[in-house]
Amino acid sequence: MLARDLGEAGFLIISGLARGIDQAAHRASLTTGTLAVLAGGHAQIYPPEHEGLLAEIVSNAGAALTEMPVSHAPRARDFPRRNRLISGAALGVVIVEAAQRSGSLITARMAGEQGREVFAVPGSPLDPRAAGANDLLKQGATLVTEAADIINVLAPIMGRPISGAFEEPHRDEASPAEPHTSDRAKVLSLLGPSPVSLDDLIRLSGVPPAVVRMVVLELELASRIERLGGGMVTLI
Repeated sequence: MLARDLGEAGFLIISGLARGIDQAAHRASLTTGTLAVLAGGHAQIYPPEHEGLLAEIVSNAGAALTEMPVSHAPRARDFPRRNRLISGAALGVVIVEAAQRSGSLITARMAGEQGREVFAVPGSPLDPRAAGANDLLKQGATLVTEAADIINVLAPIMGRPISGAFEEPHRDEASPAEPHTSDRAKVLSLLGPSPVSLDDLIRLSGVPPAVVRMVVLELELASRIERLGGGMVTLI
């Protein structure tokens, strides 16, 4: 298993404590080191049946990370925010399985924007669950069939500072707890069928860059916008 082999090679496995692949990755790396990044607060574990798994992670010298208040119950929009922490804290992101519009692809995009390596496990072209990962490979992600494919890429850069992972943002770049309704309206008013760049959305709306990015991310999750090349977006 990838997570076990990477853990034995000295890599810390970071994932989101979700069902399926996340759970398998954490369990496979319990004894070698794993970090669970939470969408909610420490008192609101999701999914709740993974409270025992989180306890095992912590008791095995692993850790749990969240930017939310202790009692915060995770909402749908909190999971992409969590995923940007996963990609930001990592040297690379491995996409094991992803449908065409999977949230995992948003994580892969965040990893690329943060200067992280993006890896993808190929799947059958007839399986819709593999469509997203296969598309990443077409776009230049590193193909993974075994742990050595990841190790060979990351080993040379291990020990270097991870740029941008947890740098203190500028005051006007701080991640907002929740975009204001008026800010959402300003950004949405500038979107239409003609492509517009994120830079123009920031400049024309007068809304702080971090807020604009969060609003665009929410719209993307709601399938209301499409991302084009060159940082352009268009309303669907």
